[in-house]
Amino acid sequence: QVQVMESGGGLAQVGGSLRLSCAASGSIFSIAVMGWYRQAPGKRRELVASLNSGGGTNYEDSVEGRFTITRDNTKNAAYLQMSSLKPEDTGVYYCYAYIYTDSTGRWNEYWGQGTQVTVSS
Repeated sequence: QVQVMESGGGLAQVGGSLRLSCAASGSIFSIAVMGWYRQAPGKRRELVASLNSGGGTNYEDSVEGRFTITRDNTKNAAYLQMSSLKPEDTGVYYCYAYIYTDSTGRWNEYWGQGTQVTVSS
């Protein structure tokens, strides 16, 4: 059984910062990718940032230079530092992880429940 849990969302002002945390727990053998998606009201879920086990990152264009994703492999955790926040960054942020478990003998995606980020002016 694997669980992914986010924390750190909340309310921020335009230009402010927030840091999201994500932790995966359970019978984890290896994590290939951890990342963040977000979903704004009335919009589709979109990739915000991802970080693979080799250190490669991928950012959505609108957050490039403002958001930074990092990982702590010793804790099976990922973090999203968000700076220079804009109202369009508002949404529910979901952490996901691509994990190999011995119990299944395969790779699967696991998702958190989401954390709300609201940026107000």
